[in-house]
Amino acid sequence: MGETSLLARMPKAELHLHLDGSLRPATALELATERGLDGGMDLAAMTGQLQAPPQVADQQELLRAFDLPIALMQDAETLERVTHELVEDVAADGTRYVEIRWGPALHLGGGLNLRDGITAVVAGARSGMAATGVVVRLIAVALRSHAPELNLAVARAAGEFLGDGLTGFDLAGPEQAYPDPLLHAKAFEAARAAGLGITIHAGEWDGAAQVRRALAVNPLRVAHGAPAAEDVELMRELVARGVTLDLCPTSNIQASIYASLADFPLPRLLRAGVPVTLSTDDRTVSDLTLVREYESAHDVLGLSAAELWNMSLHALRVAFLHHDELLRARLIEEFEAFAATEPALSTV
Repeated sequence: MGETSLLARMPKAELHLHLDGSLRPATALELATERGLDGGMDLAAMTGQLQAPPQVADQQELLRAFDLPIALMQDAETLERVTHELVEDVAADGTRYVEIRWGPALHLGGGLNLRDGITAVVAGARSGMAATGVVVRLIAVALRSHAPELNLAVARAAGEFLGDGLTGFDLAGPEQAYPDPLLHAKAFEAARAAGLGITIHAGEWDGAAQVRRALAVNPLRVAHGAPAAEDVELMRELVARGVTLDLCPTSNIQASIYASLADFPLPRLLRAGVPVTLSTDDRTVSDLTLVREYESAHDVLGLSAAELWNMSLHALRVAFLHHDELLRARLIEEFEAFAATEPALSTV
């Protein structure tokens, strides 16, 4: 009871969270009804539609859970609303800092252009921050399955919003069909030149080899990447380069990367000194909260509250706050002040 309560109360930072995977079922039902896409569903049916099963065949099958949310999120008003609501939801977890990521090019079907879509998400993040006090930064996601020219346009558009809290650039999508991130080298170059922090999804297919391929774009962080634990030399390289893995255990179990949570290699990565953080990936698709993800890491994987706390503090240190180091320092000071009052965290 004591440590579970502590995990809920302590301030947390989350770095790997997808907007389209975290749509509230009630909001989705309202939007679908307005658009004639509800198919007669009630809230329970909509919830079942948005949540993926506890385990599916592979990454490709898991990605199908995003089809309906993306179809509903095709106008500026909706993008602004669902971003605001997601900030409210993470605040309920005791989250003080969050990075929300989404693919701007996935939301152009209703006539939006890249700039207008980004503007809407920025507005939702700003109003969510004002309502909750949570500090929000945004990450624009390019898709492996999209043309390199489109991803270059996403990177350039994202760079124009650096001063509005969009501070990162990511590449995600089907790894098996599009394994080589260097196909999008120009997009990464443009994002880096604009001052965006670089992250990339890797390791949801082909194990450690795919994580190694991701290092070719010189990321600061890798989204997922847990199979690096299979390769001692790769783990050493991650440590030497200071590349953080933003891990999402429950999501990886859903995608059948691991058979069960007990098999997830978080303890092995920690013992090897690999920098890691813990996130939900998709609150709705995975029917998850950050507190529950922390509790699972504690109860099943045996991590102490102090170890989980240290991961959250590390998340602040590697967050894409490189344009506001004073804010980073202030958040770290706030976190450390909390830890000073908690004996269970005094070993950090």
